[in-house]
Amino acid sequence: MVTHRGTWTLPDRAESILRALPVTVAPGTAALTVRLDHSRDAGVLDLGCLGPDGFRGWSGGARDGFTITADWATPGYLPGALEPGEWQVLLRLHRIPPEGLPYEVTATTGTRVPAPPAEPPEPPRPERPPRPALPEVDGRRWLAGDLHAHTVHSDGNYTIDELAALAVSRGLDFLAVTDHNTVSHHPWLPGSAHRYGITLVPGQEVTTDRGHANAFGPIGWVDFREPADHWLPAVERAGGLLSINHPLGGDCAWRQPVTTRTRLVEVWHSGWWDRTWGAPLAWARAWRPDVVPIGGSDFHRPGADGLPGAPTTWALVDGDPTDEAAVRDALAAGRTAVSAGPDAPLLLRLGDELLALGADGALLGYPDGRHRVVHGDRCLLPAADGLHVLESHRMEVIALCS
Repeated sequence: MVTHRGTWTLPDRAESILRALPVTVAPGTAALTVRLDHSRDAGVLDLGCLGPDGFRGWSGGARDGFTITADWATPGYLPGALEPGEWQVLLRLHRIPPEGLPYEVTATTGTRVPAPPAEPPEPPRPERPPRPALPEVDGRRWLAGDLHAHTVHSDGNYTIDELAALAVSRGLDFLAVTDHNTVSHHPWLPGSAHRYGITLVPGQEVTTDRGHANAFGPIGWVDFREPADHWLPAVERAGGLLSINHPLGGDCAWRQPVTTRTRLVEVWHSGWWDRTWGAPLAWARAWRPDVVPIGGSDFHRPGADGLPGAPTTWALVDGDPTDEAAVRDALAAGRTAVSAGPDAPLLLRLGDELLALGADGALLGYPDGRHRVVHGDRCLLPAADGLHVLESHRMEVIALCS
């Protein structure tokens, strides 16, 4: 057993926000257990772990400890053989009070494997609510989804199965599971997708104090410690996609300097609670002219953020709709739309035309600032190049379309 204790100060945080505490793992070690103690009323320390061979897990401020064994690990951490050598317990000094924050980290190693925690029962598979049929476009189908959600693998309350069942009950066809700074949930997604009849897109929310970004695809861990300019090339080399999350989201607003700007942006986030506030659209248009809007609930637990599908991202998918790669291909091609929910008014691009559904009396805003009134609940209108917006007479955003 090894114990590290001390007091983190504001000068410590100013010098380096991320700290590594060494732990020696001897040959033959079967389990590593780490415990972090500090006053959560006074400050916030985020927790993670690196082994000699690289990333082994992250739980941020969601947990005060973890266990890693060859066969199982605390959610957020990767099971596997414990390679001998020097491991590192990672602490991010997220919130440090002026008087300092005392802490204690205890790491215990052993040759016996503790029993894993009991798994909760699988929830029953719900029926997906019906919705009106949408027209195909060149053989492609519109699917309803959500590109931002969390589970017990970071700071969410739901297991992957529970989240999948909830998303199906909400009428979604696909869901990206984007736990913070970890990929420990990725191996569990295919089984859950099969059980509940929903396409689960592997994701991770690359999370820093100066902004968050979602990386989509089975691409391995994205090192959040690297400058943000490194994230997009790393994700693209691995065949994934990167989006900027909730760029105006309070203390999570995007403030990272980047040379190359992503096309995908989470323009519509559940935190956009007053959609007469035009700042998210202004930010998106200033970000780059060919921005591809997506939406995410950022679901963690009922009563916080939005439920899955609030908002809903629509993807025009070519090929197998159960293949998460087909969903990512649609995002990469910019074939997206965003609505308030799966059954809310909708604006879809059909080639050179736009289809407005359930939006009688709404205003269609064109990229050049022109407007025209929508007449009827199913209305075809000419399209232009760029971001189109459906608005109410109050100038409240109802739907988006790229």
